[in-house]
Amino acid sequence: MKFGFIAHPTSLALKRQVKLCDLLGRAVQDAEQGFDPALWQAQSLVPFARFGQIHSGAGARCEGLLQYLPLTAEEMLRQPRQIAERVLRAVDALAGQGAELVGLGGFTGIVGNRGLQTLERARVPVTTGNSLTAYASWRNLLDVMTLLELEPQQQEVAIVGYPGSIALVVAKLLEDSVGRLLLVHRGGGDRLAEQLQYLGPGLRERVRLTDRIEDCYDKPRLLLAATSSGDVIEEARLAPGSVVVDAALPRDVRPAPRRREDVLIIDGGLVSADRAFSLGTDTLGLSPTRMMNGCLAETMVLALEGRREAFSIGRELDVDKVREIGRLAQRHGITPERMSAYGEPLKPADVRALARFHAVATPRARRLHEEVLQDFGAHINPVMREFFELNHIDRVFVKAEGCTLQDAEGREFLDFVAGYGCLNMGHNHPRCVGALRHFLDSGAPSFVQYVSAPELSSRLAARLAVLVPGGLSRVFFCNSGTEAVEAALKLAMAAAAPGQRRVLYCDNGYHGKTLGALSVTGRDKHRQPFMPLIERCSALPFGDLAALEAALQSGDVAAFILEPIQGEGGVILPPPGYLRGVRELCDRHGCLMILDEIQTGLGRTGRMFACEWEGVAPDLMVLAKSLSGGLVPIGAMLARPDLWDRAYGSRDRFSLHSSTFGGGNLAAAVALEALAVLEEEDLAGRALRTGEALLAALQEVAAGQGLIREVRGRGLMIAIEFAPSFEGAVQAFVQEFSARLPGQPRAMYRFLSDRARAHLEAAVPELERSLEEMLVLRIVSKLSKEHGILSFVTANNSKVLRIQPPLTLSDSQAQHFVRAIAQVCGDLSTVPE
Repeated sequence: MKFGFIAHPTSLALKRQVKLCDLLGRAVQDAEQGFDPALWQAQSLVPFARFGQIHSGAGARCEGLLQYLPLTAEEMLRQPRQIAERVLRAVDALAGQGAELVGLGGFTGIVGNRGLQTLERARVPVTTGNSLTAYASWRNLLDVMTLLELEPQQQEVAIVGYPGSIALVVAKLLEDSVGRLLLVHRGGGDRLAEQLQYLGPGLRERVRLTDRIEDCYDKPRLLLAATSSGDVIEEARLAPGSVVVDAALPRDVRPAPRRREDVLIIDGGLVSADRAFSLGTDTLGLSPTRMMNGCLAETMVLALEGRREAFSIGRELDVDKVREIGRLAQRHGITPERMSAYGEPLKPADVRALARFHAVATPRARRLHEEVLQDFGAHINPVMREFFELNHIDRVFVKAEGCTLQDAEGREFLDFVAGYGCLNMGHNHPRCVGALRHFLDSGAPSFVQYVSAPELSSRLAARLAVLVPGGLSRVFFCNSGTEAVEAALKLAMAAAAPGQRRVLYCDNGYHGKTLGALSVTGRDKHRQPFMPLIERCSALPFGDLAALEAALQSGDVAAFILEPIQGEGGVILPPPGYLRGVRELCDRHGCLMILDEIQTGLGRTGRMFACEWEGVAPDLMVLAKSLSGGLVPIGAMLARPDLWDRAYGSRDRFSLHSSTFGGGNLAAAVALEALAVLEEEDLAGRALRTGEALLAALQEVAAGQGLIREVRGRGLMIAIEFAPSFEGAVQAFVQEFSARLPGQPRAMYRFLSDRARAHLEAAVPELERSLEEMLVLRIVSKLSKEHGILSFVTANNSKVLRIQPPLTLSDSQAQHFVRAIAQVCGDLSTVPE
């Protein structure tokens, strides 16, 4: 059976999309068949889709035509009689193309006395599709109550748009489930009582009638909106916890100026099909069967059933027929179980997030997980929350010990991220936790600034002065690595000779995200939104001594800042002897050497500090991350005393740089114990032994994998760089696909403006790089979901997987990781390189 369907755009932007489809469709025919005056004449409908062979999991088949009436509902409201005639002509035109049943979508089913006049005059049966739309909206309400764990018999549901066809039948469908109904209509005065005639006696006793939309704003409730006028409910006035199923066209809910997180506006009347359902043409295994309009889906279902009948016409829809179309749709794999809000898919957790406004008791683990993610998305970073969920790493951890984390559901994970180097001693090392508790129990002052010398901070400074090479005996304490970098840059500038104001840094380096640190961070992605940054900062290639020597020839360089191993750059090791060469060149030209050991220091590479591998001491060093075992924020900048004296050694300058919370006794107490743990448990030596074995095992895995480009590192600072190349893939796909399309798509592309083509061509390599990064993130997802291992990519290179577990990693835990990465790479190596 063949059906036709008349849709219309629901917004001005979608109307312009229809115009675009109209132009492209005619242009393709023109290029294929030559110029024909008839092709460029006005027409009532815009062809959009031809469904050659729709089939469902029930084994049924049909075909169809989807065409657009290129007017919005607001435009049609202004000329209903003319539109009714236009709809009738459109129905007859579809019948002329073989349609045996025509569905009327949205407002096209309202004009003409709710489709009755169209039915009387049309050549074929017509249906508005309102029965399946009503069924889906009803089910949405029931599903919301289930997700919120509300007892339906105790709920009052407001129905806005009564006694319109959808609102009326949903009220009847709810009769046996909800406690009370608030029916909101446009009548008034003596007409209020007349509205009850549509309801049975049992339901009349449990309804309130009102013509005041304000009655919907007084408390959290569930609402269905289905008027034919639109824009009647103000989202901004809804009580927290409200859920509106908006099944109206035009939409009944007027969005708030700022999107609210404490209410939900569900796109009512939408359905989705399962994987067994196909619209006749699948590309890349994709078929647009999600969030289909209920009106279109009803027409499809009737065609699949071979029923040429006016199923949904007029004001009063039959309750039994609404239930029937729901059952028939489900038989063919079409249900309203997937919900969306403003076109974005909704997850069950999005609905359950409103439970707190309804005093609902939910299991603690699930409530904690969902509420934390909801609050994180609403108040910290909504895009990051979406990133977590898209990549299946949306965990909420409640317990940590050693190398493992436990989430709210009780699942354990092996942590190979470890705070990007903050947890060298592991999570909650008992000695570090004990030091923290002892300090708090002692009653000692944790925060005394500028009126006394802090005891434990002074002892920590003395301990670091002995531990760090090169006699760096002056210590400035702060709260993070990027603050330590800021302190080092300021000291270098303050100590520099007149005329020496330039700072050198390395391409691909990373030193933090505050303004000064960002000025010496070598990746444009991090820098560009904040330009201009600090002047007089120049980049050099990492590992290139000749480039450094050339830059120092100018004599105006105050300092050169670098990492011994570029961590966020992808764990890039410099050539052997590079640090010694840097030290010699800096000494020769009077340039200060600032070494960033924030990630590499404190045992990570198999030495206490990475610079010890070449016997090099910098002029200034910055530390952070694991300095307090990951328990308390702390950073440190260490300098030679003569440099500090030159910069700050006078009455007017000794307090030029300070930090309110830097140098507190609380952080120092834990840091002192963390340093003791590092030495007494020989964590640097352990990192070296475990790291060498792990590196060798991973390199063996890589030797048999085309997906892995390289495994590199030192100690337990290891990287796996993947090589999932998609270079040229997009262009090849477009060429392959366009060769099979009618018309002359390549010629049409060549006659786009130069600027349009330039933008498109520039986008292609970016798209290919994004696909490569997407594949690596699937590795992160699989390690987490299938093997209980937490991993992540480096900041400057999303194709590099960082391996930075706690230095307490056991041999068995390391072997588990090796087996897991081998399995994951094997799973994803469908197409060998």
